[in-house]
Amino acid sequence: MSNNKEHELQGKIAVITGASRGIGRGIALELAGKGATIVGIFANNDEMAKSARAEIEALGAKAKFYQCDVSSQKDVSETANSIINEFGSVDILVNNAGVHQHLKSWEMSIDDWRKVIDINLTGTFMMAKTFIPAMRERRSGKIINISSCVAYTGTDHEVHYAASKAGVVGLTKSLALELAADGINVNAIAPGYIETDMVVFDSEEDRGRTIETIPKLRLGQPSDIGKAVIFLATSDSDYITGEILHVNGGLLMA
Repeated sequence: MSNNKEHELQGKIAVITGASRGIGRGIALELAGKGATIVGIFANNDEMAKSARAEIEALGAKAKFYQCDVSSQKDVSETANSIINEFGSVDILVNNAGVHQHLKSWEMSIDDWRKVIDINLTGTFMMAKTFIPAMRERRSGKIINISSCVAYTGTDHEVHYAASKAGVVGLTKSLALELAADGINVNAIAPGYIETDMVVFDSEEDRGRTIETIPKLRLGQPSDIGKAVIFLATSDSDYITGEILHVNGGLLMA
């Protein structure tokens, strides 16, 4: 990347849901490292949000965090209005917030189903819908949704999670078709196994067996997803929209 590209994100406003931990935090740190101003959305852990903000500011970037339930239309609307009033515009929206549960289909209640769909899929839609009008008015913007490799493979222990992430793929492609003429790019990233507190193994043996299924022979790191976000957030990806970038160490290739 050229020096110009190194500074392309300087001062850009990047909203990241689920930014206080895991993949979202990794994305926030990578964007902050390129000079973006980070607007983090977190659900309920104030101490973790404070820690993430301090880590971002240690890189010399500006950061502000907002508490918001992305499955609540009221929360999303109020938070987005606060962000727009303070920052004026949003250049990059990363819809990363997500939850999952290890439950077989016959074990989960309809409330379990709705919670995962409401946060992972409906929350992604509502965040995008809320910021799209301002992006359309400016005729620019990058929307990056976080899906998952299980959108393509399915999973034998959380059908609601796989369904929500498959829905994110369809949402991404549909928004991309709607918004291409408005100068807005909409893409998604589908991570494989990323080393966060959401990826839990029953034992070290189970961890080892999983790693053996990955051609790169390692788990991904949140920074691996962050680097993919950097590509999709810059002008390097201006002619790419409606695509899903798979970041999984070759897992789906195997």
